[in-house]
Amino acid sequence: MKTVKSASAHHVTVTIMVKLTEQMINDLKKITVLPLATASASGAPNVVPIATKMMVLQSDNETVWMIDNFMQKTLENMKANPRASIYVWSPETSSSYQFKGDVQVETDGADYEKAKAHAKSIKPDAPAKSLVKFRITEVYSVAPGATAGKRLL
Repeated sequence: MKTVKSASAHHVTVTIMVKLTEQMINDLKKITVLPLATASASGAPNVVPIATKMMVLQSDNETVWMIDNFMQKTLENMKANPRASIYVWSPETSSSYQFKGDVQVETDGADYEKAKAHAKSIKPDAPAKSLVKFRITEVYSVAPGATAGKRLL
């Protein structure tokens, strides 16, 4: 799926979203905590742990919803620089991946309310401050060997 965003009549940015493979989806389901990396507008990096129980892979297999319960620098970074990366690996996974993509932060609307209800069903006292929609645009192998660093999707 291609999404075209235009900032002006002279500048067009094309974002290609990718669908995760069944193996990638199965590996993602085996993990309990993932590192989420963001960067500020000036490029200062930030990495935080995200509990996968507060994440929901959407049926399109290219969008992950993350519920923001405690984000501070991460949220600031995503608002200033709406790109992020997730590292997927555990001893139980068949491989390891880096997902890169675009993020959108929502604090109201039907999708936010649905995500908030999900968070509250798992942890009733979860603040569920916002919904982060992570649209995967690239997937890389980070497994050792010949495919290390290669773009998979």
